[in-house]
Amino acid sequence: MKKFLMLCCASLLAACSSQAPSSKATLDGEVFYLQRSALPPTATLSVALQDISLADAPAVTLARQSGPIQGQVPLPFHLSYDPAQVKPGHRYAVSARIEEDGKLLFINTQQHSVMLDGSDPQPLKIKVDPVR
Repeated sequence: MKKFLMLCCASLLAACSSQAPSSKATLDGEVFYLQRSALPPTATLSVALQDISLADAPAVTLARQSGPIQGQVPLPFHLSYDPAQVKPGHRYAVSARIEEDGKLLFINTQQHSVMLDGSDPQPLKIKVDPVR
């Protein structure tokens, strides 16, 4: 009886550990601005996919890309997210910002909503405006 119980427990543990990882979905796009100026060489780009459903609570981030900028606009981005985190009836948006040494230089001033159902145009085009 003990051997049977041990065999059952071992089988259960093996089944739990061999579950396939959840698949990832992606959003690709580019960030741009209209000013005729070059970005400083130490500028960084941050792009986030967020659940913005609750007006009285902070947005929940599903994916983020952040790092130094290579080149000039348009600046490509690639966000990978878990589609299991997408909830029916919730609203989602992509936001972007460009900073240098912690100082905000550009940020999107218009909301860029996404459906996350495969109908979103890709590449997404996110316009950022200068911070004065």
